[in-house]
Amino acid sequence: MTSPAPASRPNLRSGGQLIVEALALHGAEHVFCVPGESYLAVLDAFVDVPSIQVTVCRQEGGAAMMADAYGKQTGRPGICFVTRGPGATNASPGVHIAFQDSTPMILFIGQVGRGMQDREAFQEIDYRRMFGQMAKWVAQIDDARRIPEYLARAFATATSGRPGPVVLALPEDMLREKVAAPTARAWQRTVTRPGTEDLALFAERLGRAERPLLVLGGSGWSPAGVAAIERFAAAWDLPVGCSFRRQDRFDNHSDHYVGDVGIGINPKLAARVKDSDCLVLLGGRLGEMPSSGYSLLQIPDPIQPLIHVHAGAEELGHVYQPDLAINATPGAFAEAIAALPPPKARPWAAWRAAARADYLAWSTPPVTPGPLQMGEVVRTLEAKLGPDAVWCNGAGNYATWLHRFHRYGGFGTQLAPTSGSMGYGTPAAVGAKRLDPRRPVVAFAGDGCFMMNGQELATAVQYDLPILIVVVNNGSYGTIRMHQERHYPGRVSATELRNPDFAALARAYGAHGERVETTAAFAPALERALASGKPALLELILSAEVITPTTTLSAIRAASLAKPVPEGE
Repeated sequence: MTSPAPASRPNLRSGGQLIVEALALHGAEHVFCVPGESYLAVLDAFVDVPSIQVTVCRQEGGAAMMADAYGKQTGRPGICFVTRGPGATNASPGVHIAFQDSTPMILFIGQVGRGMQDREAFQEIDYRRMFGQMAKWVAQIDDARRIPEYLARAFATATSGRPGPVVLALPEDMLREKVAAPTARAWQRTVTRPGTEDLALFAERLGRAERPLLVLGGSGWSPAGVAAIERFAAAWDLPVGCSFRRQDRFDNHSDHYVGDVGIGINPKLAARVKDSDCLVLLGGRLGEMPSSGYSLLQIPDPIQPLIHVHAGAEELGHVYQPDLAINATPGAFAEAIAALPPPKARPWAAWRAAARADYLAWSTPPVTPGPLQMGEVVRTLEAKLGPDAVWCNGAGNYATWLHRFHRYGGFGTQLAPTSGSMGYGTPAAVGAKRLDPRRPVVAFAGDGCFMMNGQELATAVQYDLPILIVVVNNGSYGTIRMHQERHYPGRVSATELRNPDFAALARAYGAHGERVETTAAFAPALERALASGKPALLELILSAEVITPTTTLSAIRAASLAKPVPEGE
């Protein structure tokens, strides 16, 4: 008598293996992390999946910012792994950046074992409460069999509607548990397209305008979407601006680009936003910074006829009541309107030409006090690095030189946090270079900004990523000092900095480092930095007096002291 065939054994895998398998299934190619004992099972599983490159970082904030940079560049979720407690709190700035910037990202956090929870165990935090207000979805995977379900939802949630971060907590005992789990299909992007009626109304309202203005912003763009909006603007001869730190949504060299609607906006462009008789806000929210403190448009009912196009239906009418609201992904909408035939009469031609002339005048650097001209630094970098270079920065007055005087070449050339987070430029540059080692990548940082995540220069050295870091050293937290002089003139407090020798510090890391004090010395130093083939840091010495391109600290203080003191103060 023949014995019955043995029952087939289920394919048992650990939770850690299931996490990595799901990441590979959904097309993840890069992971940024700081290792921790709480997710050792995941680290072990990466050994067997070499298609996913793991970048080991020096601090969780830098790792999360690298993941954010990846999400911005690709439109796919940037992946970050950190350990519980301090690892998660250190990563929180990157999550906040991704939330305010609408960047797709997934943060995985090792968590205490399931049997220890709710006792305030070692490094225990309730991540639903911690990240609830700065993520699209926060969850904890307690059953390893549900990992395929949770990760499929995480990828979909991070990229659908208004993109943003997802946080998943992973109890360490769940990651060790071996289970049989169901299979899943690869994540598919959800694209919202405009309807026929939407397009007809859009063309009709724009076609009868005399002073139209397009303002591009938000996420969900792609090279194809940017190319489409550039074709549309050229065919219709329209002026196009970009919102705060979204200047790569349109080629700044185009005759149709008229400037950025952001901090320190060109007053002539601000006037055009207010005077437009058809303002098209495509992809962005026009939050506090690009709206100049919500002063460019009346809330809730703008005076200007407003057409608002956004991928997230909940954003339409959230702050401004538009005359026409269109729920569509920016790239899909741009490709749809690129096929619209332009009207025979375009009475706004002179309006567009004047706006372009205003931008060219505004973006031409003035001469400032001192031996180092930052405008010339920007122009020299542009000429040397080319239009495909990625320009990264964090927050601080030093960024004004970049945002106002650099002319971005198109999509994927700008990485900067709309949330105004310091410390972003260096890790973003590492993330961008890790993604595409062939592209030139430069990070701008102030002295205060660099010190927040400058240790990620060690990551660039470890992975042989020849990024260029330009540290603008004025020995202060310059933006705060500027506000001090405006509101409390002459009363300096907590803004002066005593810095290390940044060039020597770079050399200690194994990078190329030089100190630059004059305009004439910059170009030769740049040549040597690029020729080194290593990560390089150029420390630029700039007087704190040169606080903006158009004024000095002394002038700001004098103007504040000259103001009459209100009665009763």
